[in-house]
Amino acid sequence: MNEIEAKIVSFDLKASFGFLKKFDINEDIYLTYNCIHKPALLGIFGAIIGLKGYYQAYTENKNEPEYFEKLKSMKIGIQPINSSNGNFQKSVIVYNNSIGYASKEEGGNLIIKEQTLIAPNYRIYFLLQDEYSELIYNYLKKKEAEFIPYLGKNDFQLYWEEPREYFAKRFTPTSPFSISSLFIKDSIVKDFIKRNIRIGLNSTSEQFFIYFERLPIDFSSITKNYELAEFVFTNATFKQDFHLTDLFEIETENGIKQIIQVF
Repeated sequence: MNEIEAKIVSFDLKASFGFLKKFDINEDIYLTYNCIHKPALLGIFGAIIGLKGYYQAYTENKNEPEYFEKLKSMKIGIQPINSSNGNFQKSVIVYNNSIGYASKEEGGNLIIKEQTLIAPNYRIYFLLQDEYSELIYNYLKKKEAEFIPYLGKNDFQLYWEEPREYFAKRFTPTSPFSISSLFIKDSIVKDFIKRNIRIGLNSTSEQFFIYFERLPIDFSSITKNYELAEFVFTNATFKQDFHLTDLFEIETENGIKQIIQVF
């Protein structure tokens, strides 16, 4: 294990409801991602510290909003908490959009079905690496925001708990280990499980779970749509030779050591 290399901040991000729209579905029902993803999280950070968004980018004829330009190099980690093995309860809400141009149907009334997250709760990690991450940390500590942050829709305002700062070590496994956060896999499910997961859990009372979700991680420079990556969240124990980049070890205030990936 190397010497201390970084400082990591963690805080719990919560909302009563959330909607993180999947960009490739827009007929009959709008679906949501289960986990918050990096582009959405950077938007929340941008709102907190007062950076410009999509509207200003459009009016100023810029290729990307200010918040993404300034924050895209941030290294962040995500851990779903108070969930069912990484999954949050969801409900479908049906409502009418009755503005005149909403639909070609008679009367201009569009019926919308929208899948909604119920009580989503995430533990967010980020490296303290530059002036913007330090500024975000200061706003989080003061529980202040320049613009009201929300989880996908302005109906769904969010809040956070007191942030914590940890000394972190870059992690290189010397024995079987587990990962507390989401992490990115680079192989198909069958091969991933066969090659990397060691049978056995940290506690005999635990039930094994493994959750997969394809989440946005960046924007395409050509289409401006999301670029996606395959993410995993699990309580499995991994073989010592399982290799992942950007793993860090932190020790919580209870003396529990956790491994997280930042990306």
